[in-house]
Amino acid sequence: MADDIKSIAAIIASEVNARHEQVIAAVELLDGGATVPFIARYRKEVTGGLDDTQLRNLAERLTYLRELGARRKAIVESITSQGKMTDELMGKIFKVATKAELEDIYLPFKPKRRTRAEIAREKGLQPLADAIWADRAADPAKLAEAYLTAEVPDVKAALEGARDIVAEAISENADLIGRLRNDMKDRAILYSKVVEGKEQAGEKFADYFAHSERWATVPGHRALAMLRGWNEEMLTLSIEVDKDDPLPIKPAQRTIALAYDISGKGPADQWLMDVAGWTWRVRLSSRCHST
Repeated sequence: MADDIKSIAAIIASEVNARHEQVIAAVELLDGGATVPFIARYRKEVTGGLDDTQLRNLAERLTYLRELGARRKAIVESITSQGKMTDELMGKIFKVATKAELEDIYLPFKPKRRTRAEIAREKGLQPLADAIWADRAADPAKLAEAYLTAEVPDVKAALEGARDIVAEAISENADLIGRLRNDMKDRAILYSKVVEGKEQAGEKFADYFAHSERWATVPGHRALAMLRGWNEEMLTLSIEVDKDDPLPIKPAQRTIALAYDISGKGPADQWLMDVAGWTWRVRLSSRCHST
């Protein structure tokens, strides 16, 4: 069996509480066209007694990890073709364990359609963003007056363009996104509810009809069960973070501010603090939910 399947099997074995050889046997059966119910019922002697739940979780993780491997290969080829691959970057790409982390790393190298930040740069607003970064005591509105043109008719438009440029830079910082995702996972609560009218059809997911627990501590088998319920449209899932935090500056915004030494003391610094909060709410919070 190929080395990549062996490594995938080792990961899955620890996640579904099975031995490595049990996972290898199940993968061979699945690859041969056998279904999970068939294997669970008629091939227990081959898999060493893996039950239906273990096999379903195994099959889902097998698909995910194979997709992750294929995406990793495609990203390596893309960055290499651009002449931008380095040993350090290659190491990061092969270290990540989730699709979301992989896409975080790839984002700065991903061919883009014209973004709002790119449009702002075309209008000559990159120097304004740079000036705000450079002089935290300056008044951004005053700085913006020097960049008004036919395409940038007023200060508001200039500052919105500068905001888009700054937000894109923050959003492409893979290390920062990783910290935000981990921080959010530590604080977030995962909620599952039954879809109205699906109580009978979704009876096998009854444990999750009105369920909540900390995202950081949800066991893998429960997370996979809830995802199955969501995929089968029996459950709704939501993640809430900092719901009861009374502070005006939320932890995620503080994490971004710390990464860029933003204190909020001077006018430009306060503007950057506001952009950090806007970037989190509009661009990053949904990305940090993904896996």
